[in-house]
Amino acid sequence: MSTPIIQLQNVSKSFGKKEVLHNINFAVEKGEIFGLLGPSGSGKTTLVKCMIGMEQTTKGKIELLNTVIPNLNITLKIGFMAQSDALYQDLTAYENVDFFATLYGLKGKHKKERIKYVLSLVNLLEDQRKRVSDYSGGMKRRLSLAISLLHEPEVLILDEPTVGIDPILRQSIWNELGILRKNGTTIVVTTHVMDEAEKCNRLGMIREGQMIAIGTPSELKERIQVNTIEEAFLTYGGAK
Repeated sequence: MSTPIIQLQNVSKSFGKKEVLHNINFAVEKGEIFGLLGPSGSGKTTLVKCMIGMEQTTKGKIELLNTVIPNLNITLKIGFMAQSDALYQDLTAYENVDFFATLYGLKGKHKKERIKYVLSLVNLLEDQRKRVSDYSGGMKRRLSLAISLLHEPEVLILDEPTVGIDPILRQSIWNELGILRKNGTTIVVTTHVMDEAEKCNRLGMIREGQMIAIGTPSELKERIQVNTIEEAFLTYGGAK
């Protein structure tokens, strides 16, 4: 069996005396969309920040691409979209994307092609010359997603990427994630939207910093004889 692309072993994280992640264990295989499903405040964002090295774990070990995290050397192999948009408000959308493309080492014709491709994917080509300060919240989310895809990363980690995005564009983004997965990209996505959870190959359900269940959407429902992921989440979490 191949080595997982991402592996978490006994990961815990505390801020002061408050433990926000408790003994998390899971692995993500190459070319898999792994969803982290849980309500706001369940620890999803802290977990993905630990996975890319933005936060240091209090206990346990995280390996990504056979490298113990944190490690700056694999940054260029990861695409990360944070929950809060890290954009330059006074620059246009194109200038933002161009700046990050240069940071990622893209040059010349290839850089121009990638910029056009990612802006087209999130339907921002017509608005690329607008300042980001004039963008709506949904447009900023789409721009952040475009930036995370620029350098064709091996691993894509997305923290609630479709919040504030209209349903039609949300569908097209998930279609693109499916294409990326088929081409070998490993994707971790956090969500609290049940229909998005159904689109993942496997799900990890998080509640109050603990992993309460892991499996494919079908397995999670069949295991406890329910019809929906929402029912499954409530049951595994002890609410039913």
